[in-house]
Amino acid sequence: MPKTLIETVVKQLQQERARLENELHRVSVALTTFGNVYLHGSKAAPVAARKKRKISVAGRRRIAAAQRARWAKIKAGKK
Repeated sequence: MPKTLIETVVKQLQQERARLENELHRVSVALTTFGNVYLHGSKAAPVAARKKRKISVAGRRRIAAAQRARWAKIKAGKK
């Protein structure tokens, strides 16, 4: 049984309505996402736990010696 012209038009309009509803939903999701970023700031996704860097004993000694030298310089300037 052949479809009438009106039935074809109605079917096309329903398909267009469904497509537009889908598009509006995607726009709403995008607006919500942008709004949340604007209000709450961008929160970076958690990064895999970084390995702690280890300083060698010699490196710690050099840092300590440099700090002692800085303090000695400051104390010498006060006298």
